[in-house]
Amino acid sequence: MNDKIATLQQWIDESSRIVFFGGAGVSTESGIPDFRSVDGLYNQQYDYPPETILSHTFFEKNPGEFYRFYRDKMIIEGAKPNPAHRKLAELEAAGKLTAVVTQNIDGLHQAAGSKNVYELHGSTLRNYCPRCGKKFPISAIAESKGLPYCDNGDCRGIIRPDVVLYEEALDSEVMAGAVSAIRQADMLIIGGTSLVVYPAAGLVNYYRGERLVLINKSSTSMDSMANLAINEPIGAVFSQIQVR
Repeated sequence: MNDKIATLQQWIDESSRIVFFGGAGVSTESGIPDFRSVDGLYNQQYDYPPETILSHTFFEKNPGEFYRFYRDKMIIEGAKPNPAHRKLAELEAAGKLTAVVTQNIDGLHQAAGSKNVYELHGSTLRNYCPRCGKKFPISAIAESKGLPYCDNGDCRGIIRPDVVLYEEALDSEVMAGAVSAIRQADMLIIGGTSLVVYPAAGLVNYYRGERLVLINKSSTSMDSMANLAINEPIGAVFSQIQVR
C-alpha cells in the first residue's frame, strides 16, 4: 500500500461523516462510457454532438433523433456495480459514510446497496409522462420504437426519462440535500470526475473540512486544492481500502 492509499485509509478510519461525490469515471469501470471522451465516435453516427442532442431544446424540437441517440447510448444493458460502488455501500452500512452525491444516471450506487444517494442529474431507471404524470420503467423507452407514447387511456403524451437535460435546472430538493450533507461532512471524497460540469462541480465549495480527497485517473484543475490527490482508477483505489 503506497503512502497516499495509506493516508486515505487512515482518514477513512478516523472519519464518521464521509460524503462521496462522484462522476462518470465511477461508472466507466462498469462498462458505461463517458460520452465526452468519445465525441468523435458518436459524431460518425449522429449529425449533432451529444451535448446538443441531450438538451431540452433538442428534445422538444427533434424528439425522434433524441430517442434514437438515447436508446443507443444512454441505456446500457447488463451494467453491474464495480468495486467502487460496492465499497461505498459497505462504508455506509458500517456507519462511516452519510451520503453519495452522484452526477451519474445509471442507478448503480443503489444496485450496490447504497441507500442515501443524491442523483443530481436524475436516473434513466425512472421515466414519466409529463402530460398525465404516469410513471414508467426503463423498458417503456428501451423496448419502444420511434417515440415512446403514454398508454394511460387516451393521454398519448411522450414519455420522457427523469433525467436533467442540458438547459434544465437541477432538482432543488436534491441539491439542498447534497449541500447539507457536504456541509456536515468530516471528509469529502471526490471520485471519477474532472469537476467541469456546473452547477454540480460547485458543490465542492460547500465542504468545510480539511480532508478533501480527489481520486481521478488523470489530474484535474482542482488537484491543487485537495488535501490528498490520487491519480489512479477509483475502483483500483477502493479495492485497497478496508472497512473497519
